[in-house]
Amino acid sequence: MTEPSSRLPRLAVRAGELTQGDRIVAEECAVAFSYNRLSHAVMMATPDDLADLALGFSLNEGIVDRVDQLQAFEIVAPPGEDAGLELRMWIDEARMGQLEKRRRRIAGPTGCGLCGLESLSDAVRPPSIVLEGPGFALTQISEAAASLAPAQHLNHVTRAVHAAGFWTPEAGLVAVREDVGRHNALDKLAGALVRQAVPAEQGILVMTSRLSVELVQKAARMGAPVLVAVSAPTALAVRVAERAGMTLIGIARPDGYEVFTGARRVRGAPAPA
Repeated sequence: MTEPSSRLPRLAVRAGELTQGDRIVAEECAVAFSYNRLSHAVMMATPDDLADLALGFSLNEGIVDRVDQLQAFEIVAPPGEDAGLELRMWIDEARMGQLEKRRRRIAGPTGCGLCGLESLSDAVRPPSIVLEGPGFALTQISEAAASLAPAQHLNHVTRAVHAAGFWTPEAGLVAVREDVGRHNALDKLAGALVRQAVPAEQGILVMTSRLSVELVQKAARMGAPVLVAVSAPTALAVRVAERAGMTLIGIARPDGYEVFTGARRVRGAPAPA
């Protein structure tokens, strides 16, 4: 199986000096998703935690609604260098029938989470409505955001991957998943939480990326009431988070963060005018 990173030679120039050496760099490969031997999508991903990716992608994209609808799974590695990997999954007949209808509308697969949509309105489909869930103190949100960087083991050596983590006041950082794609990292995390029977409704999702609308949609489908990231959201992501009833927090840095929606869950925040 392909490793998530490799050590490669390189030349470094620092302060005008040239030195030889090597660096650990992140791996990425083409990953094909198939259901009942029907090809669905191909995207670039880090070849690690692929069982979590398969389950989380299937749930977050609505291909299955429950883990028991995913009946079997295997990873197939075609021969040849850089040939990629296939995540081969089998689902029940009812879900497969719905997927085949969706597949007939696909013009071309993408890695953006928007493949197989019938119209432009589907791209900003109404998000899942999240439960109210608990509130969090100002310091707890800071603690959740700060907990992610030390747990990014692959990024520590490669400086090239995103991460998604789940934090609760009781347990701290429960799970972390990394990938070259931010969507993949969140899908991996979704799969990990389901496999560990950890409900996303009781904690905070933390991410290293900007907050795009696809991430908000995936987080809402997971049932997460709070999504925090180090970068800013798009305006569309803010509007969709508002519709989902989600607390959206961006620009999470050591000196603080900015709350864009759902300030009611932030204990100590002033009431909206």
